[in-house]
Amino acid sequence: MKASKSKGDVPARLIADDPNLTLGDFAAMVIRSQYRQLIKREEQVLADEEPEHLHQMRVATRRLRTALQVFHAAIALPKAAHANRVGDLARTLGELRDLDVQLADLQEIYRPQLTPQEQKYLDEVIRALVKHRRQVYTKVASTFGRSRYENLKGAYERWLANPQFTAIATLPLRLLLPELLSPLLSELLLHPGWMVAAQDQSTAASHTLHDLRKACKHARYQIEFFVPFYGVAFQTWVADVKLLQEKLGKLQDNAV
Repeated sequence: MKASKSKGDVPARLIADDPNLTLGDFAAMVIRSQYRQLIKREEQVLADEEPEHLHQMRVATRRLRTALQVFHAAIALPKAAHANRVGDLARTLGELRDLDVQLADLQEIYRPQLTPQEQKYLDEVIRALVKHRRQVYTKVASTFGRSRYENLKGAYERWLANPQFTAIATLPLRLLLPELLSPLLSELLLHPGWMVAAQDQSTAASHTLHDLRKACKHARYQIEFFVPFYGVAFQTWVADVKLLQEKLGKLQDNAV
């Protein structure tokens, strides 16, 4: 099924009250936005001068993959654009990003707290990690030059120029919002990590909280697509989920 009349690049907040907005229209708009966020960071990541560009590109791959999961029933993508291809790219970028975070924490947080002798030992570790990072960066740079990555970009460019949908994509988005959001929310709210006691420092509790962090991130990425359709209370709740995710992330970083 071909696309209905395109909404172009109109921000979601400006069309949230449009009763004619279909699931397909919104899916294409979200996918277009996340794909463009991804590719616009490519040159800066290759330049390797500012870690934030790598972080934002990695986030864009995750958000794009999440969008494909949320709207999978409505979109008909070519094989080269499937979520697993985006996931492969996210993992490659993630390996480099994890090293950046680890190096920053060791240099900026932990090293200043050590004695001069301990700093010498840590500096050896840091030099080894920097060497490993150069190897991983080479892997990232070579990924951008491979046909698999070019095929992924080409597939998205063609699909966005002429989106293809399934029959369900013609239904009004507002009619489907509860069905789209309920599974995302229940997965997070029923997670066992909410029941971990504050004083529990066991390995099992640490693993459960790490999994809760991932659940928070996954749910937030999904739910944020729909923020324009709800009120301030919903936006505040999403912000709380983000804050919890960040705090759980600090716990995990310290554990690592």
